[in-house]
Amino acid sequence: CPEEPVLLAELKPGRPQQSDWKSSCETWSVAFSPDGAWFAWSQGHCLVKLIPWPLEEAELCRASERKGHGGGKAEARSRGGAKEKTLECGQIVWGLAFSAWPAAGGPDAAAGLSCLVLATGLNDGQIKVWEVQTGHLLFSLLGHQDVVRDLSFAPNGSLILVSASRDRTLRVWDLSKDGRQVQVLTGHMQWVYCCSISPDCSMLCSAAGEKSALLWSMRSYTLIRRLEGHQSSVVSCDFSPDSALLVTASYDTCVIMWDPYTGEQLRTLRHVPLHSALDYSSDVHTSSLRSVCFSPEGLYLATVADDRLLRIWALELRSPVAFAPMTNGLCCMYFPHGGFIATGTRDGHVQFWTAPRVLSSLKHLCRKALRTFLTTYQVLALPIPRKLKEFLTYRTF
Repeated sequence: CPEEPVLLAELKPGRPQQSDWKSSCETWSVAFSPDGAWFAWSQGHCLVKLIPWPLEEAELCRASERKGHGGGKAEARSRGGAKEKTLECGQIVWGLAFSAWPAAGGPDAAAGLSCLVLATGLNDGQIKVWEVQTGHLLFSLLGHQDVVRDLSFAPNGSLILVSASRDRTLRVWDLSKDGRQVQVLTGHMQWVYCCSISPDCSMLCSAAGEKSALLWSMRSYTLIRRLEGHQSSVVSCDFSPDSALLVTASYDTCVIMWDPYTGEQLRTLRHVPLHSALDYSSDVHTSSLRSVCFSPEGLYLATVADDRLLRIWALELRSPVAFAPMTNGLCCMYFPHGGFIATGTRDGHVQFWTAPRVLSSLKHLCRKALRTFLTTYQVLALPIPRKLKEFLTYRTF
């Protein structure tokens, strides 16, 4: 059984000058760059902090104690000489997403350097895209009519960006074509909270304040299916690293694991109180889900719920393998190389927790490699034993 997550460090927002410093302080989004070299968090007050990675644990502790006044410039150094940065976005920041910009078409193309960009989704419907190394603003993408709640870049480096908004639409942008708006996806009746592009870039899942999540084709930008099974608003979604599984988290206290190709529900993870014998509350909302994410090797899930717990789940088990107490959690994300999880809170804090390190079995590595390019239907058509098909399609739980 994995050890309980240990709190490694905590980052706190600096206290700005105004008296109502607690307002608009929530950390709605945290993000690691795909290579794990940078960490970004929306620390409230229209600011995004960019921290070079890896920081030594001692530096993390110092960073958590540092007090700023908003708008401070580079402060901490990391290995390689990169400096901590503050991006002043001018609006409350809700969503964050990183992407590498290939050298051929990037701002540093002349020097033959690829660069890293960070997209920020803002309160007024704008999306601002920044070059990380310099802190320069590259694009302001206009089109949404309300808060941009979440952002997702295509993982293949194509610079396709999907945004989810309270205006009930998703929009697709192509940064390689000067941020041109490619498509507007409509179909949600409520605010869109979350969007996630599958690692193979074939599908997009979106979650709004509705009981169903929507699955879209990233090739034709058409609706594939509605995923129906939750009893309350779906607020978070994530694909497994091989694109073979999709998880959705809801205010109904459940995470549902789906086969995105068939629409089949594979299992439900219920967030029951940790000490049910001591819990006299009948209010189901204490376990409302806020966020769910897969670990990089695809064997664990992390969830954050309103019952003040971070839970870690093993893929094969129906109950959590580890818990950590955390207050007012809003979001969670695994470090791309595994080993720890970053969580954001309603108080504007970021916490870093240890996560189980696992050596994947050869069986799982083979399954992951095969499922990266085979759909469920293609696996089922293979001339192999039924038990092997069940394993390859994650039906041996």
